[in-house]
Amino acid sequence: MTMQVKDVMGRVAIAVLEDSSFLDIVAAMERYAVGAVTVIDAERRPVGVVSQDDLLLKETDTVRHSVSMFESRTRRQEHQKAAGVKAAELMTTPAITVTPDTSVREAARLMHDKHVKQLPVVDPATGHICGTLHQRDALRVFVRPAADVLADIAALLPDREAFSVEVDRAVVTIGGKVRRKSQTVALVERIREVEGVVDVVSELTYDTEDLIVTPPLL
Repeated sequence: MTMQVKDVMGRVAIAVLEDSSFLDIVAAMERYAVGAVTVIDAERRPVGVVSQDDLLLKETDTVRHSVSMFESRTRRQEHQKAAGVKAAELMTTPAITVTPDTSVREAARLMHDKHVKQLPVVDPATGHICGTLHQRDALRVFVRPAADVLADIAALLPDREAFSVEVDRAVVTIGGKVRRKSQTVALVERIREVEGVVDVVSELTYDTEDLIVTPPLL
């Protein structure tokens, strides 16, 4: 079973309107104990995100009123944010979003690649924000009941009775015998992809070595 965003997301979307003030944003972050808020337009569609890092530029950017032709695009954007007073001026755009049907694994990869700690969840039909996925929500896949993890692994096995499978603190130990070594590698990789698996310890044996190791070039 592939866990989807709708299985773990927060149903409350912490969002502010584009014309919300700096202090309104700070107050929302403090009230809901979050490090970022989604900025939405009048139709409740996400248009950007304001993070604590965006707000801290107000304190750290001491030369925000100066402009240099040698500055990078990123630095110019930081100056603009530091001078901003409303959400539309402070936010990072575009908003990186997911839908309720996005897999948790895909959403987690997106957060890692984009260096964000939460993602707005939008209704694919309307584009309206309907929740928020936080990093802590994505980590909930690792506390799945062992019985559920075992059931998913059993569905991958060609012959359930020919293998022994144990799950201890999200670490899977699998034993048994297959015909070729390549089958052991493929099976272990498939088990690693099961939601909630942290690691796989292979005690599999095989009859035939069919993997060719290419010696390194000198």
